[in-house]
Order: sequence, then C-alpha cells, then structure tokens
Amino acid sequence: MKLELRGITKRFGALTANDHIDLVVEPGEIHCLLGENGAGKSTLMNVLYGLYQADEGQILIDDEVQAFAGPGDAMSAGIGMVHQHFMLIPVFTVAENVMLGHEKTGFAGTLDLNAARALVREISDRFGFDVDPDARVEDLPVGVQQRVEIIKALSRDANILVFDEPTAVLTPQETDELMATMRRLKEQGTAIVFITHKLREVREVADRITVIRLGKVVGEASPTASNAELASLMVGRAVELTVHKDPPQLHENGLVVENLTVTDAVGTVLVDDVSFEVHGGEVLAIAGVQGNGQTELTEALVGLQERVRGSIRLNGEQLAGRSVRSILDAGVGFVPEDRGVDGLVKEFSIAENLMLDRSVGAPFVKGGGLQLRALEKFAREKISEFDIRTQGPSQPAGRLSGGNQQKVVLARELSRELSLFIAAQPTRGVDVGSIEFIHKRVVETRDAGVPVIVISTELDEVAALADRILVMYRGRIVGIVPGDTPRDQLGLMMAGAHEPGALSEGVEA
Repeated sequence: MKLELRGITKRFGALTANDHIDLVVEPGEIHCLLGENGAGKSTLMNVLYGLYQADEGQILIDDEVQAFAGPGDAMSAGIGMVHQHFMLIPVFTVAENVMLGHEKTGFAGTLDLNAARALVREISDRFGFDVDPDARVEDLPVGVQQRVEIIKALSRDANILVFDEPTAVLTPQETDELMATMRRLKEQGTAIVFITHKLREVREVADRITVIRLGKVVGEASPTASNAELASLMVGRAVELTVHKDPPQLHENGLVVENLTVTDAVGTVLVDDVSFEVHGGEVLAIAGVQGNGQTELTEALVGLQERVRGSIRLNGEQLAGRSVRSILDAGVGFVPEDRGVDGLVKEFSIAENLMLDRSVGAPFVKGGGLQLRALEKFAREKISEFDIRTQGPSQPAGRLSGGNQQKVVLARELSRELSLFIAAQPTRGVDVGSIEFIHKRVVETRDAGVPVIVISTELDEVAALADRILVMYRGRIVGIVPGDTPRDQLGLMMAGAHEPGALSEGVEA
C-alpha cells in the first residue's frame, strides 16, 4: 500500500505545528522522518493515525482520499503504529494482548484464545520473531515486548507501519534486532515510516529521509548523507557533533558511595548494595536500560529517596540522611531526568526558576524581600551565557521549547560553586544544537575539577562524555569500564550478560 500526505496543516491556536507538509511512502520502503523535538513529526503522525484532525490537506492510501475520525478508522485502512511507550497489558499473555479490542468468540460466546495463539504463531513464523503466544508480557525482555507491539499491528492487517522513536528503551543488540525486523517487513512489501532523532540509525536503515524543521519540510536526504549534513538540515546551521575533551586530570576530592541500598514502600530492593567513587575532574557515566535502578540511585544521592541504607560521602562529608536543601547547600548541582516535573516550575518566569536553589539569603533575598534588580541582571546574564532563546527574563518557563527549558535548569545548577554535578538524562527531548551546547558545558565543569555524574540511556552520549562507565542491571552494578568500551560489550552488560565477579579483565566490579 502506498501512503501519501498532501498539504497537511495542523494548527493549535496561533501555533502552526504542521505547515503544508507533503510526504510519500512507497510499498516496501523505509521512509525516515527526521527533525528536532518540536519540529512537528509526532503531530503529523497523530494526524495520520486519526488522533488529530488536519485543518488542511489530505491523506491518500493507494491514491484514494481517506477520512479518519479516530485510530479505529486508520487501523481499518491498514495503518498500524508502534508507540515509543508500549500499549500492552503486563499481566496478559501475548495472545491476550494481540486479541484485545479485536476479540474473536467461539462456542457460547467464549473468547477464542486458540485463534489468537495461532495468529501470533503465524505472524511470528513469517517474520522470524520467535514469540511465545502464552508468555506473560511482564516476563518478556523489552525487545520482545516491542515485537509483540509489531505483531499486534500486523494482526490487524497493517500494510503501513509507523515506528515512533522505537529504540528509546532498547539495548544496542535489541536495536540491531529491530533494524533487521524492519528490513524483513520491508521485503514483505510493508511501507514503513520511521521517526527517530538518532542519526546513526537513520543512515543504517532508511531508504529515504525527509527532514522537518519548525513544522515545514526543509529537504530530503539520502542515507549516504553524513551525520553533519543531516544535523545541519535539522537545525539550520552547522553543528559540532564530536565532543572534544582532554584526558581527565584527577583530583583527590570527590564522591564515595559505599553499600548503598534503596527500597520502596513495600520493601522491594531498587538499588542493591551499590559502591563506587567519582574523582574530581572526571565524568562517571551511569548506563543501563531505563528502569534498572538508575533513577532511584540518582534520587538517593540528592536526598529524594526516603528508604536508603549505606554511606554517601562528598569530600569526606556524610550526605546520607540529610535533606535535599542541605545536600544542595553542600554544593551539589542536580539536573533531574524530568525537567517538567522536577526541574522547573513552568508557571514561574525564567528569572524565578533561575533562583530556585537560592531563594533564601543573598544575592536575591535581603531582609525578607526579593531583590528584583539583582535577579533581573543575573537572569539576563545567564540568558546570554547559555543562549536561552526567549522573549526575556519574565517569560514563563513553560512557554520555552524543551531545549531552552533544559538550558534554564543547567544555567541555574552551573551558576554556583559546585562540589559535585549530577545530570540525569541531560539531553532527553533536546535537539542536536542544544545537545552540542550541553555536552560542552558538562566537559567544562569536569575540567574545572568538579566530579561529574551523567546518567543516560543514550549510548552515544555515554561514549562521548564518559571517562569511566558504570553499568547497572536490576539495581546492581554489573561493572565499571573505561569510557572507550565498545558498544557491543556495553549492550551485553546492559542486558545482564555479565555478573559482578565474572567480568572481563580490566573491568572493575
């Protein structure tokens, strides 16, 4: 089936998210949609899938104009979507998830699970998925869960598949398996729209690349285009993609974590007896598939976890058991993984967000009163220094793009004297131009002699920034390896292939 979008325009008030976008995807083609966050890619796919109604333009399948009132109409027309966050019921089996919403009944109205099992087996055999219809979804690895999502779409006779940021939660090996799956689907004649911000994946699997910037198509590119050329099309200027850094100059000061354990309210161990240290002047990157204890470890370091055992010493000073305010006052800078929930007050102005860590005492509060001139002067300096694209210090932070919101958080945390800098997912949802800037600031902080911890699920980011890499799996440290460790080895460690005490030579346990 051939997909064509003609002149798709979608407005939200004064904002034009999609501006007369044209796109053609042929049968048996992998067409990549590339663009910065906020460029309009997801909006366009939501229009295609019937979640939004276009203000102008047409959707055609095999040259016939379609009218989708909702996702059910899109699925009936042969369109399937594999979402970044899986739409599966964890306690259901594969077969039960596949038949959900399209149940077949047998004798006396009972569910015909045998038919669902047979359908899963047939699709699994056809594409080499090797998925057990009776396996419970919560027991499956993330990569296999994604195959279940694909089987769901194919079971509804989807001939056009949309993959929305499909590798966000996968290990490198699972990503390679997904690429192979996409190629097999292509060989069977499926038309594929692949949305991603990872340039390496684009060049590896795409037949054609369409680049969107600020809601408009700004060009098409060949998979033979370089990362620099693709990044330039996305951002509209030349982008430095390589992080330049000298060998680390280690200092004695730093962070020492010993036997740290974090549990939840019912006693489940989330971080399991973790010990490591970070020297001043180095970047320790913590890698792992999302959900393996990185978040809880990070929160424990800054006092956000209540049930913590073990020792956290910064320059010899014990931080465990202290309040968040006390830890921040000890010189800990913290960029949380969810800036919208934990990093900013979106209704506050940029200036107000820049003083959140220093809302008591000088230089912004004196005699119980806010020093407005001092705050505005500081805010304007940081807006310039961190290249925050804004109308001014009084603009609400929630009205900024994701990249500029992240710059506000970084400006606040890096604008005071630090003894430790922790950045969790520092470039999540950020365009390549802002990534370039953020990485430079992280390296500058490390070169100033500050111990730096970066928590990231992006292996390219880990490899670019890390002097050493700590890999976590199911709450434990699998190993601590040099920053230049090959991706394949890191991927195996992220999947738990190595256990503490059974690591290759040169790997710290």
